[in-house]
Amino acid sequence: MPAPQHAAQKSIAVSCAVCTISDTRTEDNDRSGALIRELLTDAGYVIHSYVIIKDDADGIMGHLQQLRDDPACDVILCTGGTGIATRDVTTDVAERLITKRLDGFGELFRVKSYDQIGPGAMLSRAVGGLVGDTVLFVMPGSTVAVRLALESLILPEIGHLVYLLREG
Repeated sequence: MPAPQHAAQKSIAVSCAVCTISDTRTEDNDRSGALIRELLTDAGYVIHSYVIIKDDADGIMGHLQQLRDDPACDVILCTGGTGIATRDVTTDVAERLITKRLDGFGELFRVKSYDQIGPGAMLSRAVGGLVGDTVLFVMPGSTVAVRLALESLILPEIGHLVYLLREG
C-alpha cells in the first residue's frame, strides 16, 4: 500500500474504551489509565469510556463483552492483570474472548520491554486481538509499560487496524 494511503487510514475517527483492571486503583491514583486517555486524546482519538474494574474474571468478562457488542466502540485498551499473580486474570479472560489473535503485539511488546527491563519482560502476558469487530489490547499496569505499548506499537497502527475492520 502506498505510504500516503496508509497515513490517511491512520487518521480516521476511532473511539476507544479504557479499562483499568485493579483491586487497588481509584480514579485519583490510576496513573496508567490517565496516561492511556492522555496519549489517545493527544493523538486525536475519542475516549468512548473509562472504567476501573476489580480483578474479577466475571466482572472483566461482562464489561469486555458489553464493549465488544457496542457498535460505538472501535478499540478496547486494558491495563493491569497481565502478570502471574493469582489475581492477574485479565489475559485469561481476554484470550477466551479473542476471535482473531494479533500475536505480534505481545511478541513485540515483550521484545521492546526486554530492551528496557531485561528478563523480567517474560513475566508479561500482554495480548492483542479482535473480539468480534473490536480491537482489544491488554497491557501491563505500569505506566512505563503503557507508554511503551502505546507509543511504539498501538498508536502507530490503531487507525489502520480500525480501517481494515471497517473496510476490509
